Amino acid sequence: MAYRVGQWATGNVGKQALRAIIEHPDLELAGVVVSDPAKVGRDAGELCGLGARTGVLATTDSDALIAARPDVICYTAVGTAGRQEVATGRRPTDAVDDLCRILEAGIDVVSTALIPLVHPPSADPETVRRLESSCAQGGSSCLTTGLDPGLMNDVLPLILSGICLRIDAVKVSEVMCYGKWDKPEAIVGKFGFGKPLDHRPPILQPGVLTLMWGSIVHLIAEQLDVALDEVEESYELCPAPETFEIAAGTIAKGTSAAMRFRVAGIVRGAPVITVEHVTRLRDDLAPDWPAPPFGGSGGYRVEIEGEPSWRLDIANPDADDPTVPGTLATALRVVNAIPAVVQAPPGLHTPFTLPMFTGRHLLRRPAGGAVNDQ
Repeated sequence: MAYRVGQWATGNVGKQALRAIIEHPDLELAGVVVSDPAKVGRDAGELCGLGARTGVLATTDSDALIAARPDVICYTAVGTAGRQEVATGRRPTDAVDDLCRILEAGIDVVSTALIPLVHPPSADPETVRRLESSCAQGGSSCLTTGLDPGLMNDVLPLILSGICLRIDAVKVSEVMCYGKWDKPEAIVGKFGFGKPLDHRPPILQPGVLTLMWGSIVHLIAEQLDVALDEVEESYELCPAPETFEIAAGTIAKGTSAAMRFRVAGIVRGAPVITVEHVTRLRDDLAPDWPAPPFGGSGGYRVEIEGEPSWRLDIANPDADDPTVPGTLATALRVVNAIPAVVQAPPGLHTPFTLPMFTGRHLLRRPAGGAVNDQ
């Protein structure tokens, strides 16, 4: 049985999700909604870089996609990244309205938007109330997840926690070089790289880090049955030692060129669950900060202090620019969740209210016929 899937938005994550939907043997593309007028009328295969045409043309008519009644909609429009619009130009309420319309129509949703919904109990109560009401009205289910926040800092640390006698602290980290990421609106606008050190970019406005990654801290705490006293956020910046060029532009000497931030769940004054990001524009910056796994330009690390202690490092060994597999993996996390979400009872879900979703039916045999096991 093939699930009929609508793709809503074709930005960085959306176009990767679109490709994954088209290529997945268990999914059938039912429609594509775009916001850019230049994409209207273009074939879905063209929009995601595939050579083959699908016969499905992009439209701005979201009502038409809902009226087509797909089994599920993959919603990757930018929803919210903080208390303010974080260099997106799109308000969180727009995404909530979209999702309510979809869910009330009886269509399930997998989404990378509205990041706090990775843990609904700690998200905005009014948003949760509206979405839960829509799920009940339509008999529909909704999952918000991704890579980070998502798999790297929820499922993986909790799997490791299951082989511990005692846990003292959990820490999950992204350590990444963004120097090859050609997105000035993110590099300069959202993160404030290339700006003076006293400039406070959107991502570092008070409360934004907690809004984005605090949900993961609360989700881990819930699964470990830990009562947190509070959640704290902090950050450090590293200046450029000289002027240099990156894909997104010029970084002047003395301006922000590396960032390290943490969101930590506190118990009796000590951090027990920490989400950390170390983001550099050049591999040699801030050498005293954590280095990427395996000596590359980026990856993820899960650390558990306890008995026994564990460290799990994960990275893509072939990636010249680590943001490329990261964007693709974000899309694949929600696309591969579709069967589990469609079969789930109505309501807002997390990976821990669903059966494990895997790369079912994605093992491909090479042209010679036998699976290469070397």
